[in-house]
Amino acid sequence: MVNHAPPKFKSPGDGRNSPANEPSRSSTSKKSRIIQHDMDQHRNKKKQKLTIHQTQTETETLTLNHTSTSYTHTNANSYKYSYSKGKEKRRKGKSKKAIADDKRKWVYSTHHISPLQDRVVFMSYNILGVKNAAAHEDLYLNVSPKYLDWDYRKKLICKEIRDYNPGIMCFQEVDRFDDLDHLLVKEGFKGVYQARTGDACDGCAIFWNSKLFDILHEESIEFQNFNLRNNVCQLCVFKMNVKSSNKDMSASNSESVSSPRFLVGNIHVLYNPNRGDIKLGQVRLFLESAQRLSQEWGDIPVVLAGDLNSMPQSAMYQFLTSNKLDIQMHDRKQISGQIYPFQNRSFNPRFCNRWSNEELMLATGTGASYLIHQLQLSSAYAGTPGSSRTRGNSGEPLATSYHFKFMGTVDYIWHTTEFVPVRVLDTLPVDILRRTRGLPSKKWGSDHLSLVCELAFADEGSEA
Repeated sequence: MVNHAPPKFKSPGDGRNSPANEPSRSSTSKKSRIIQHDMDQHRNKKKQKLTIHQTQTETETLTLNHTSTSYTHTNANSYKYSYSKGKEKRRKGKSKKAIADDKRKWVYSTHHISPLQDRVVFMSYNILGVKNAAAHEDLYLNVSPKYLDWDYRKKLICKEIRDYNPGIMCFQEVDRFDDLDHLLVKEGFKGVYQARTGDACDGCAIFWNSKLFDILHEESIEFQNFNLRNNVCQLCVFKMNVKSSNKDMSASNSESVSSPRFLVGNIHVLYNPNRGDIKLGQVRLFLESAQRLSQEWGDIPVVLAGDLNSMPQSAMYQFLTSNKLDIQMHDRKQISGQIYPFQNRSFNPRFCNRWSNEELMLATGTGASYLIHQLQLSSAYAGTPGSSRTRGNSGEPLATSYHFKFMGTVDYIWHTTEFVPVRVLDTLPVDILRRTRGLPSKKWGSDHLSLVCELAFADEGSEA
């Protein structure tokens, strides 16, 4: 067997290497240079690993003689780019989600609605009076002055109107009616206004799309005439134009097709939580007047909207939904549910603010302790399914108003049984509202959210 082991060399000077086999100086120098080059390359590789996250311009100054080093360099840049791109995508994803959450969505009813049924889109909106905002700066501590400016807010309000396309709008806290009217005339609306009495500068306004509806009757109530403070309400009877109807217009004589008529009421109830007697008195007169007008115009359907300054779990809400209320079973300061909005406090006579005869007279108009109204009312929002992110146990929105000292629901749209809800514009989830730190904001032009619903006439009996 042949041994192919490499030859053994004795170190120079030990007498074991012959002069013929001893390496020359030039060979040794060349070998040293090769070793040095390899060591330099090794150091360069280490250095490149340390500078792998440098920019392309910086790394290009290195001499890359090996494919492996070039490959590592390329991968490092690719990884860095992919990581940055991934972070950017995640940021964009979160941004898109935030925008999606900040966008209000239509929620549809489970009722079967015929495409031939006449429909009306209603809006109720407390648009925040300019002077009210200036007089209560403590409510808007987290709001930029820019977002409180009327010129900024009115653009957002008009944008909402264009986006949601209501046919009839009920506004509260209107103290720039001429300005609003000028803007809405361009959008095809007409309006009527009722200012509050006394020193107040705002009032209520109803606008309607003049191509779709004609106004047949208008009246208002100044509550001070009944010793019920300086708030007001409006009541208007409308007729839907035949041409705006969804009916089959192929009939030879379209004039023979009757137009639906209906009543719209708009109210802004007293704020003061301690005066449940005044609040009940205002709502009582509002309901009585709506019922009277409905009967006078042939039992026409009724839609009532506004800021009731009352919570869904309150005695006021119970009165509207159940048609009756035993007043003395409720604390006068708890009628609206504003003081302890999330506590379901049972009645206890020891802690009840007793009702005086004067207070009972203001609340009921007769001094009796029992209130009844004849309208069969349903809430448009409670009658339409919603998410737990936006709705409470009652089916009402969790919040229609949000400022530094309050978040909750005080705004409503009610309708009689001749109307059926088709869809409602859902409010914002509470967590999304909290991100704004208070309304108005960059996107929303008031400290209230608008309520918008589409109602269909339930049958043909409402036509005249």
